[in-house]
Amino acid sequence: MTISSPLHEVHSRLGATFTDFAGWSMPLKYGSELAEHRAVRQAAGLFDLSHMGEIELTGPEAGRALDFALVGHLSAVKVGRARYSVICNADGGVLDDLVVYRLGEDHYLVVANASNAALVAGELRDRAEGFLVEVADKSMDCALIAVQGPKAAEIIDTVCVADLEKLPYYGSTPTTIAGHEVLLARTGYTGEDGFEVYADTADAVDVWQALSDAGAQYGLVPAGLACRDTLRLEAGMALYGNELTVDTNPFEAGLGRVVKFDKPADFVGREPLAAKRDAGVSATLVGLAGTGRRAPRHGYPVLSEDGSEVGTVTSGALSPTLGVPIAMAFVPTALSEPGTKLAVDIRGTRAPVEVVKLPFYKRPT
Repeated sequence: MTISSPLHEVHSRLGATFTDFAGWSMPLKYGSELAEHRAVRQAAGLFDLSHMGEIELTGPEAGRALDFALVGHLSAVKVGRARYSVICNADGGVLDDLVVYRLGEDHYLVVANASNAALVAGELRDRAEGFLVEVADKSMDCALIAVQGPKAAEIIDTVCVADLEKLPYYGSTPTTIAGHEVLLARTGYTGEDGFEVYADTADAVDVWQALSDAGAQYGLVPAGLACRDTLRLEAGMALYGNELTVDTNPFEAGLGRVVKFDKPADFVGREPLAAKRDAGVSATLVGLAGTGRRAPRHGYPVLSEDGSEVGTVTSGALSPTLGVPIAMAFVPTALSEPGTKLAVDIRGTRAPVEVVKLPFYKRPT
């Protein structure tokens, strides 16, 4: 059964084209995905991300439980801050990448990808056994709306009283929008400054409308999943199922920094991950940039100069911002230095590419 967002009727009135994503009917685009992408880079976009999973952990040992369940040191996160982390299986394979918010001394919110929300909730429940903590899957009770882009702060500032100058990147604060209590977080998945608003599903339409009305004068447009994908690719951000899978480990994906071996607690996958760290990786995730108008796509082979297959594209697109084909791919570490000349087999045509440093795009400072 396909699940509808609490904002489904709003999207229908806006003329959205829908797609099935992880069992949810979500807006792919409203008109031109290119125009939506450019609006986020130049002004702001309004996204419905209610398909994401939200799992709450409460209790005196919530932090310790997360230290055991995830690779990060979550008990060290300060109240009002968030941290990007990963949940691995016992062999060190990635089950999902997550954002974890510490909302109170004994209160955490774990945000999982839609395709893995039920899996993550189940793993957290299992791994929390023996700790003084309650785990509750709030995914169906929570709507998630994002405002992303250089005008995002100005838009948010008109609808709530939160002091945005004191809200850092990966910070969160409770506030109200349209008379409804929400959690406001300075997080996102686009490479731009932006905010994510967690609200009760019953309040979603009011919150969306308030943000839409406030953003009209700033060039805010509704934006769908299509442009969200090209935005995150330009920003070099991993997508589960592409750059991250159960067959990859954090070190191969360039996420070794999130694995905290120095935390006091043991954690699931520690020994295999330590072995992978010590052995080094044979393949690593890199950025590729090409020329022309044909873009590498997920699954396309990466070729060495002699034509032999050496890797696989995980994500690729024609970059709307840069105007060139870009991709992320796993290649042997010996071929991972920026400037290395490679090629991608695009449906039988050899397209030259060059290894480049990630991310492809950084917002102006």
